Amino acid sequence: MREYTTGATAIVRGAMAAGCDFFAGYPITPASGILTAMMRELPKVGGVAIQGEDEIASIGMCIGAAMTGSRPMTATSGPGLSLYSENIGLAVMGEVPLVIVDVQRLGPSTGAATTVAHGDVQFVRWGTSGGYPIIALAPGNVVECFTLTAKAFELAERFRCPVFVLTDKEVVMTLTTVDVEAYPQVRPAERVLATSGAPYRYEPPDEVPPLRVYGDGDPVRFTGSTHDERAFITKHAPPIGALNHHLEAKIEDHRDEIELVDADLEPGARTLVVGYGVTSGAVRTAVATARGSGAVVSSMVVQSLWPVPERALTEALDGVETVIVPELNLGQYRREVERLAAGRRVVGVNRIDGELIDPDAIVEAMP
Repeated sequence: MREYTTGATAIVRGAMAAGCDFFAGYPITPASGILTAMMRELPKVGGVAIQGEDEIASIGMCIGAAMTGSRPMTATSGPGLSLYSENIGLAVMGEVPLVIVDVQRLGPSTGAATTVAHGDVQFVRWGTSGGYPIIALAPGNVVECFTLTAKAFELAERFRCPVFVLTDKEVVMTLTTVDVEAYPQVRPAERVLATSGAPYRYEPPDEVPPLRVYGDGDPVRFTGSTHDERAFITKHAPPIGALNHHLEAKIEDHRDEIELVDADLEPGARTLVVGYGVTSGAVRTAVATARGSGAVVSSMVVQSLWPVPERALTEALDGVETVIVPELNLGQYRREVERLAAGRRVVGVNRIDGELIDPDAIVEAMP
């Protein structure tokens, strides 16, 4: 059976399948469809969906909900993400499991609300103070909106951190037909809650302790300031160093658990096309077209943008001379590819005019 649907609907379904029971957001094009769908559907299963008075209040509600045992999600676009920034930092420091959907649109500032872009790729990574690692997944079609949203909840639970679903206006708002059987069965991630002991643990650095929630067991402290394992604010160097190393290691040391790519590697290929998000369709079409003309070309669609899937990219780069990176920005992810490309020729195919990249433009960039 097939249905006519959007990425917004798939995101809502994926979240609810993963156990989401709280949503707060503020209307902003092109993410408003997620807000309205959650307000319609979540109460049907006993959840809570709130339209906050603004973006800052909305993500604050989600942090509070997470710390009382809920599995929250919020959704916004670039201008709203700017307002989220301080509370994203709070979620990183407080190790709060939270899913944040960013439906990208053309910027800067308010830009063009109904126009597609991928301008927030670096923003989600570096948009808070400290520069500590985050996790960001990038769906490229409706089915991936479902699967990667569900995956985001799993990763948020696993690593006690905010996880971004970095999508865009075209994927979220465009109606398309989808085979219903393509949606996999999803079960909410198992949750183990602690009711006593310190709310944090820094040794070993990569270990993630069970979540302590308010109102269950011993009193729980929560702060955005540098703190020890009991959540007491401290200026003592050893616990400060242990905390900050832990915030890095719990993600960086587990890259293999996070790394998600769809690689179509051709033996002997000297050209590799790397794409993500809505451009992934153009990447696959361009590679198929080039192969039909006798070219030997490989492709890789990156679904986990952050941390950068270095192992998969390094393996795909073996023997490659030219890398093509199509993006709806000025080349934000190309910088990450260049860092790994070790002298190879890296070519960007970029649009910032609100139009999608044509597969022919990718083919034309091939040597």
